[in-house]
Amino acid sequence: MNYTLHQLQVFTKVVQLKSITKAANQLFLTQPGVSIQLKNFQDNFDIPLTELIGRQLYITEFGYEIAAIASGILEQFETINQKTAAFKGILAGRLKIAVVSTGKYVMPYFLSGFLNEHPDIDITMDVTNRDTVIKSLEYNDVDFGLVSILPNKLSVEEELLLENKLFLIGNANYHVGHKPQNASDLANIPLIYREVGSATRMIMENFLDAGNIIVKKKIELTSNEAVKQAVIAGMGYSVMPVIGIRNEIANGELEIIPVPGFPIRSQWRLIWLKGKKFSPVAKSFIAYLQQNKATVISQSFGWINQ
Repeated sequence: MNYTLHQLQVFTKVVQLKSITKAANQLFLTQPGVSIQLKNFQDNFDIPLTELIGRQLYITEFGYEIAAIASGILEQFETINQKTAAFKGILAGRLKIAVVSTGKYVMPYFLSGFLNEHPDIDITMDVTNRDTVIKSLEYNDVDFGLVSILPNKLSVEEELLLENKLFLIGNANYHVGHKPQNASDLANIPLIYREVGSATRMIMENFLDAGNIIVKKKIELTSNEAVKQAVIAGMGYSVMPVIGIRNEIANGELEIIPVPGFPIRSQWRLIWLKGKKFSPVAKSFIAYLQQNKATVISQSFGWINQ
């Protein structure tokens, strides 16, 4: 047999996602590149690892067993690198974090000081929606996830980081229809939603459901940036975390609509699988957060309470 670590990485990702296209996207490779690596890995075995029926990729029972072994090999390889660095007195390795889309305005501030202290650490931060963050944790594909709503069906532990405040926002210079005065007015204005699976959408829908508010006109977009630009363009109103619209409020493109019941409050939480065995890098990062998060919040996020 003659396979490479890269082939093991490609194969385990394909098994996890059950898709060559999705694996290529997450590995930052082309689809043909993943297909070639998968074929080269398969050539080491007389028993099929995968089956293609129609356009759907299926993993064979043998493929799942090989994937489990491959995952163990990759973990051991990472451990060797970390042990080697530890003997040199260096904290090194890779920290893998999945964050919800608005979390990109939060997580870097809690990472920068840690990286300054440990420059030999590599960071992988996947910015995506809440459903994908939870799946990444469930598959044990990342060390941590950053969310504002805890998962219902996954046992996790958490470190609270920062309060999350969501406001009703609109174009500062142009109001579509009647400018809302009360929460009930949300039923009669064009309201811009995030996609299904987004934490912002879940918080927004929970607020509407609690008030028995049935929205008559809704627009759905797939990122906070797209929602922000749609509101600026005058397409309607939305409910957004204030942390992602600071500059647009400051320059007068957006305004917070003062409606009773807002802001809606939640918490930014760093979560991980309950009972997870931390790598030295992950363990060090949790210790850093617990010691320094108050300073980070004060220095970088004090403006939120103004």
